[in-house]
Amino acid sequence: MEKRKGTMEDLEMNRSFWKNKSVFLTGHTGFKGGWIALWLYDMGAKVHGYALHPPTETNFFTEALVEKHLESSTIGDIRDALKIQTVMQELQPDIVIHMAAQPLVRHSYKNPVETYATNVMGSVNLFEAVRNTSSVKAVVNITTDKCYENKEWIWSYRENEPMGGHDPYSSSKACAELITSAYRNSFFKNTSTHLATVRAGNVIGGGDWAEDRLIPDFFRALDKNQTLTIRSPNAVRPWQHVLEPLAGYIKLAEKLYVVGSDYADAWNFGPNDVDNKTVQWIVEYLCAQKSDSGWQIDEQPQPHEANILKLDITKSKTLLGWHPQWDIATALEKIIEWHSAWKNCENMAEISLHQIHEYEQRTQV
Repeated sequence: MEKRKGTMEDLEMNRSFWKNKSVFLTGHTGFKGGWIALWLYDMGAKVHGYALHPPTETNFFTEALVEKHLESSTIGDIRDALKIQTVMQELQPDIVIHMAAQPLVRHSYKNPVETYATNVMGSVNLFEAVRNTSSVKAVVNITTDKCYENKEWIWSYRENEPMGGHDPYSSSKACAELITSAYRNSFFKNTSTHLATVRAGNVIGGGDWAEDRLIPDFFRALDKNQTLTIRSPNAVRPWQHVLEPLAGYIKLAEKLYVVGSDYADAWNFGPNDVDNKTVQWIVEYLCAQKSDSGWQIDEQPQPHEANILKLDITKSKTLLGWHPQWDIATALEKIIEWHSAWKNCENMAEISLHQIHEYEQRTQV
């Protein structure tokens, strides 16, 4: 692949490419899945969702009216190999974006079998469906920044560093990375179907109600007039607004479809180094914006979670032309805006699409 720096043209979203493209999106009822479904719809894609019911009672999928923006929505389990293959073959999509997962570290300690079945065998089932669906030209498999063998060091992880994972969730996603590589080399080499994996940071944004995540926990406590309890105030994470990695996934899918195997690889999409902040920094920033909030530390013993984790994004910047657009302060402000609009019973599909358009305008300046 020719190594070059991204141009302004690279940074902009190529809306015309997506017009009438058929996209098979797993995990569309989730937080990230709902956001990318709206974005793809807004660019003219025909989005076909495949996922379980939303994971929480209040959720982005429902609040942002995502289903109304889809070509079709199938409630199905990626552990059901026959169903996912049947649906994909019926739809004959151009592009597959695989987001369905068991995405929580602490949940994986309680439910390791479910976690491995979903994240490992679910990926196998998806690739088997792709193998039997000749229309598919590009596959983007979403894994995680936690797939790396975390050495708890100060340096950011590059795409070519060893896979690992201390907990079931992290290791299951490392396995998903190895599975993608094996399928790429064994079944999709020298074919018209191209597979890539993507590793984002700690993704935050409006409409996330997941358990045991800092931002949702903050707003839950705020809405109930309670004090937020946090576990690891000094833990450093690569925080980024949800639209940041999604922009990378969208651009990568286009490159896989148009250019091909040069982009069939692993890619990091994290924040700039200055936005790798501690949990305490995030909480104190939010509390400064919301005077009626407060926080305390949970002194109880906790399952192991990484203390420091950062991503090196040099490859995505240089070869893909992707760059972070919103710093951490902007990301948190956009979340507060979204949550305030939701509290005021505004149209959250319109609010979400407005933030998408704001983000796209930022890539053009």
